[in-house]
Amino acid sequence: MLTARGEEQERVRGLATGADDYVVKPFSVAELMARVKAILRRAKPESLSSQLVAGDIELDRETHRVRRAGREVHLGPTEFKLLEFLMQSPGRVFAREQLLDGVWGHDVYVDERTVDVHVGRLRKSINRANSKDPIRTVRGAGYAFDDQFARG
Repeated sequence: MLTARGEEQERVRGLATGADDYVVKPFSVAELMARVKAILRRAKPESLSSQLVAGDIELDRETHRVRRAGREVHLGPTEFKLLEFLMQSPGRVFAREQLLDGVWGHDVYVDERTVDVHVGRLRKSINRANSKDPIRTVRGAGYAFDDQFARG
């Protein structure tokens, strides 16, 4: 909670009603960022399944292995993260900038066209002769994992 009320009773009530932290105005941006980062560190991503399955593609987060139609597909670390990112939200179109943030991170400067190169590499690795391409290009918008493919 971020509030102007700093009395002990108010802080206790805020925490008791579900707040993870309680910051009183005026506050330091650096302190607020440190508190947010601490909460995110403590958050456990246990709700994430170790496996993503969409159509005939299986992605295992723990072993960093991908299989398509039962055959192992060898991906580089960036292509793996890109496939994982797209598979988590089938049908959702991601702009290049969103993919850069989600796969490469906010702290790295990478040209937007790098996304196109890695999508191309990913497609080359996962698509075999006569197999349907699960990655959909949306002209002028970005890329999506095909939701119809995901449903099988």
